[in-house]
Amino acid sequence: MTQTSGATARLYLEDLTVGQRFVTGTKTVDEAELKSFATTYDPQPFHLDHEAAKSTMFGGLAASGWHTAAMTMRLIVDGGPPFAWGIIGGGGELSWPKPTRPGDVLQVETEILEITPSRSRPERGTVTVRNDTRNQHGDIVQSFVVKIIVPRRTPGA
Repeated sequence: MTQTSGATARLYLEDLTVGQRFVTGTKTVDEAELKSFATTYDPQPFHLDHEAAKSTMFGGLAASGWHTAAMTMRLIVDGGPPFAWGIIGGGGELSWPKPTRPGDVLQVETEILEITPSRSRPERGTVTVRNDTRNQHGDIVQSFVVKIIVPRRTPGA
């Protein structure tokens, strides 16, 4: 089952199933925003200058991976899984298999991979999810497998 953005019910551990998917809305990557982020947080030539970027492994202007991560987070907060406590990460593995470019239209698909009730904290559990951020061509520009702390509706149930 895939749920789209706009879900309003808060989700607890008991509401989730392995394989459940959520799809966010979209965000178009703005070149000025890309350069502003890079200027402030990741001022490397391939994020700031078209000509300089041509001679790099990216072959053109590319968003900082951290900018892609920030845009991904915004998309998830606005339209991803509405976990009852919000998106509280407990660590994960992040990769950027393809660059994010100005003009790309990003969308995130979240899949529940594993659900583990806590033995020591009966009020919550851990949900492992994969967040794949794709561009308008369906290419994955970021993949993040992360453990999310999710409350239980009924502690110890």
